[in-house]
Amino acid sequence: MSRTTGARFASALSLRKTRIQWGVAAFSVFALAMGMFVSSPAYAVDYPSWGDVQNAKANESAKNAQVANIQSLIANLQTEVTAARALAEQRGGEFLDAQAKFDTADQRSQQLEAQAAASQAKADQATTQAGRLAAQLYRSGGSDLSVNLLMEKSSAGADELLAKLGSMSKLVQRSSDIYETALAAKNEAQSLSDQAVIATTEREKLRVAAQAAMQAATDASAAADAKLAESQSQSMILSAQLAALQDTTATTVSGYEAGVAERARLELIARQEAAAAAAAEAAARGVSISDAGWTNPVPNAYISDTYGPRTNFYIPGVGWTGSFHNATDLAAGCGSPVYAASSGTVTYAGGASGYGNLLVINHGGGVSSAYGHLQTGGFAVSTGQWVTVGQLVARVGATGLATGCHTHFEIRIGGGTTDPQPFMSDRGVWLG
Repeated sequence: MSRTTGARFASALSLRKTRIQWGVAAFSVFALAMGMFVSSPAYAVDYPSWGDVQNAKANESAKNAQVANIQSLIANLQTEVTAARALAEQRGGEFLDAQAKFDTADQRSQQLEAQAAASQAKADQATTQAGRLAAQLYRSGGSDLSVNLLMEKSSAGADELLAKLGSMSKLVQRSSDIYETALAAKNEAQSLSDQAVIATTEREKLRVAAQAAMQAATDASAAADAKLAESQSQSMILSAQLAALQDTTATTVSGYEAGVAERARLELIARQEAAAAAAAEAAARGVSISDAGWTNPVPNAYISDTYGPRTNFYIPGVGWTGSFHNATDLAAGCGSPVYAASSGTVTYAGGASGYGNLLVINHGGGVSSAYGHLQTGGFAVSTGQWVTVGQLVARVGATGLATGCHTHFEIRIGGGTTDPQPFMSDRGVWLG
């Protein structure tokens, strides 16, 4: 598993929207209230039955009251779906903020550890050099050169002794310089090591915060999906009931009730046919799965940006990109299929600020993959769903901080990012 340790420390998350500052701080009272409303309503909605609708048709006043009631229920369902989606978007932003803070701390921790190791190596090398010079001094100064110089009778002998004395003086100075270098490097290594310990502790706190924010985002996304499903199902019935009440030519509602059942049946068939078509498309494509159980998530795409430091740039009307890109960008036409890079559980599927529409899959063992900028309405799976390698999960888009159609493909190990290209090649898959 390749993990970049130098250039990746340049900055934090590659996809950051300046107007959205991610955080794991306390949620607002409104957000909490909305979260409680979406996930656990304080009361159960009393929807009218078909019997209620049939009885109301017999009395004009009762019919009008029931029409107003149903219209109100339909409007409330739409409002609740909007609120649930907004809350899921907010929780997604909060999760990504927490993740960005963890990424920054992770990069800082690794940078300090690398610097401390380099300083310690420098100190060790200087210490070794100082020891060698000390040994050389000991060998050269076996007798007292100063006394010998005073006792020397000949000019030639005195010159030789002076030369030796000068050499020893240089060795002493050199040894002193090396010792000071070794001491400074050792002190620097200790200081950096102490900072690394503090940074690692902070990183772990942020990891926990990111995990908590991830769970909150997942719960909100699941609640939004559930609310949407309830709204679609219930709105179908309510709309048919409303039509039955407003139809003055019909005396019974049995035909409308049967129509709702038939519509539900046809929609089920359509979903099954769509799933079968996606499976047939994947089979026709001949999904190439490596022995390690991985595949290219966007076949026939080309790499438009790689993992690592890059120059910030501004997208008009959207925001600034980050100076470190945490992914490999796979460019393909909007609407192109995006496949699960490996089997796992969908842990997030929804809006996520700079990522636009984001899908995250947990593959187990601390490894996860993420797919950003997905097409609006392009999700083929939902939160909590198990997906198999090569399964259609979404469509390429250009949402969020994107200048064109592509999928931002991330790989994370233990929460931290790593370069997807060597990671995938280690598993027998080549991107682009």
